[in-house]
Amino acid sequence: MPDFRPRPGTTTTAYRLKKPIADIAAFSAIIRTLVYDNPLGCIRYGHARKGFPPVRKVREMYTAKFEYRNAGGKRIGTTIEMYDSVEGYETGIAAVISNMANIASHRGKPRHLPEKDLFSVMLQCHDPSGELYYLNLARDRFTLSSYTDPRIRERVEAWVAGVKELV
Repeated sequence: MPDFRPRPGTTTTAYRLKKPIADIAAFSAIIRTLVYDNPLGCIRYGHARKGFPPVRKVREMYTAKFEYRNAGGKRIGTTIEMYDSVEGYETGIAAVISNMANIASHRGKPRHLPEKDLFSVMLQCHDPSGELYYLNLARDRFTLSSYTDPRIRERVEAWVAGVKELV
């Protein structure tokens, strides 16, 4: 059995949203604000002769859920589609809905279920103190990880408190 040991000094905190983020537009706006407006005051840094922006996307995943219904309205199938970008998510939904071969194979009409879709983006941030930490924003939760300085958590908490979609 593996012996997992916590790394000394690093912390992870999570916040479950009271209600999920409404849709992909609201979710994308939050991510854009973090990356381009940099409200947490992160700074550029270099490592191994490469320069990195203050906040950068490390990983992103968008899941669209569909159900197929026959002419009588009975559910006859379901599917999920996963994308690695907002653009892929948006065009993928249109592609699934308009794919005639898929519709014929399922013998039913697809219906997108946007309230059941999932979104997740992991951001890497470089604090002015020199510390790298991660923000993982999902549709229903927000996680701050790999930080040691409690001021980072305080800054993130203050920012979250000011974003109406997150409180």
